[in-house]
Amino acid sequence: MHTTDNISVKNIWSILSAVCDPEVPVLSVIDLGIIRDVKIIPANGEEGIEVVITPTYSGCPAMDVIRMNIRMELLQHGYKNVQITTVLSPAWTTDWMTDSGKQKLKDFGIAPPNPKQQVCNTQLFAEDEAVQCPHCQSYNTRRISEFGSTACKALFQCNDCQEPFDYFKCH
Repeated sequence: MHTTDNISVKNIWSILSAVCDPEVPVLSVIDLGIIRDVKIIPANGEEGIEVVITPTYSGCPAMDVIRMNIRMELLQHGYKNVQITTVLSPAWTTDWMTDSGKQKLKDFGIAPPNPKQQVCNTQLFAEDEAVQCPHCQSYNTRRISEFGSTACKALFQCNDCQEPFDYFKCH
C-alpha cells in the first residue's frame, strides 16, 4: 500500500489503468479516454488527488460506477483524499480513445469507431459509414438497430459471416 507522502501523478495514471469500464470490461478508463487530468491538490491540510473525467455521453449510466471504481482503486492503494470532478465541455469524442483500446474492442468482438475522416453524424452513418465486421473483417455489413447493448453502441450484422456485432458509435 502506498502512502500519500509522495503522490506521483504518473503513479496515479498507472493505478487508473486498472479501472475498467463496467459496460465494456476489456477497456480501462484510460483506454476510453475519459480521464482528462490528474492533479495533486491540497485537501484537508494534506495532499489529495483530483481526477477529472468526461463521460462518453452526458447521461451515461455507467459514470456513477466508474466514479466509485476510481475511488475504490485509489483507496486500495492508500490514497484517501480523492476528489472526482466531472467536466462536460469539451464533449468526449471517440478520438480520445487509445489505439490499444480500439484494438481491444475489436478483439472482444465490438467494431471500434471508425477514424474521424469517416462520416460520424449519427443521422448519416447508416447509409454512408462502412463498418467492418470484427469477426471476419468484411465491410459487407448492415445496421440492425441504432442501439446495441448500450446507448453508445449500434447493433450491426455481417452479411458475409452472418454474425451480429456491436459497433462503438463514432462521436
